[in-house]
Amino acid sequence: MKLKWIAAAVLTAAGTTAHAQSSVTLYGVIDAGMLYQSTSAATLSPTATNLGKVFRYKDGGIYASYWGIKGSEDIGGGYHVNFRLQGEFDSGTGNFNLGDTPGVAAQFNQIATAGVSGPFGTVNFGRQIVPITYAMAETDVRGAQYFGSILTAWLGMNQAAGWQGVSTNGPIGALYDSNAIVYESPKFAGVSATLEYAPGGVPGSVQGGTRESAVLKYSNYGLRVAAGYYIGHDTNPGPTTVPTGLANNRLFYVGALYTYHAFSVSASYSNGRNPAQSDRVNLNLYSAGLGYQFSPAFKVTSGVYYLVDRNNSTNKSTEVVAGAEYSLSKATLVYGQVGHVNNRGTMTQPITYGQPVAPGMATTAVMLGLRHFF
Repeated sequence: MKLKWIAAAVLTAAGTTAHAQSSVTLYGVIDAGMLYQSTSAATLSPTATNLGKVFRYKDGGIYASYWGIKGSEDIGGGYHVNFRLQGEFDSGTGNFNLGDTPGVAAQFNQIATAGVSGPFGTVNFGRQIVPITYAMAETDVRGAQYFGSILTAWLGMNQAAGWQGVSTNGPIGALYDSNAIVYESPKFAGVSATLEYAPGGVPGSVQGGTRESAVLKYSNYGLRVAAGYYIGHDTNPGPTTVPTGLANNRLFYVGALYTYHAFSVSASYSNGRNPAQSDRVNLNLYSAGLGYQFSPAFKVTSGVYYLVDRNNSTNKSTEVVAGAEYSLSKATLVYGQVGHVNNRGTMTQPITYGQPVAPGMATTAVMLGLRHFF
């Protein structure tokens, strides 16, 4: 009899504990495909030579493969404590992708946060995808995909500013920020705001290594509008450079996307510059996109992305891309994409992230792939 009572007490306690625990979810995506590109380069160096055509397995035709863990605990009164860990990996090799340290991969290179959400909005602490990135994705018909989109055009802007691609620290804006504090407001009449501050942690310099950004968004009646501003200090310094708080990374973005029935159209303008050396780095990026949703399972999208050096107009690049996606199920879709980029001068705008092109080379690429959610 005592054994029965003990067993009942243990089961009751276990049930109560399970009810009080946070919900935890394991999730991810595998995105795999085959890429053909008419020219290629080994690195992002401004002196890289054309190695000719390439045919290869390619991870991330739409977005990189990634996996993550997220959880949330209800603490009452409409408030939740949340956490999230998310990292990219190459489905072809199983390797994790790059982090902040040059040449070093990171397991959770995209997101590693803890935070609180409630009626006031959401605040998260840790490594995060920078708010201006979401603003770009939400106002681009191509959705800032890894193949031919506002993202690859932005990468071309970073490459023109000297980014070597050996870490996630770029000289124009940022895709990820470490040690960041990000606040997102609730939406009022379709309007919301996001603020970011990332302290640098540099002894003797409060401004050293800091990053700040602000994004204002409107979404209603089929229209999305976003404006964002990012400023970085001591961005991507050399190995012997001591951060002093120098403002050397500024990105301004404004974009809009309008959907009417099955049609979507988008347009944007960006300017990226190094305020400390604007005579060397001052770049404009213009984009336009058009998409059509044939059915809930099938859509096509297209875009044009024009990048020009304001200090030397012979350095310019125009990319044209189109893609189609078909959902086989809620968890699996297949896609096909084709793009052409016409680089001039020293421009190296890529068609797809992770496959460089040599400076001044006109290049065509085609990719077919499969994307599965779990």
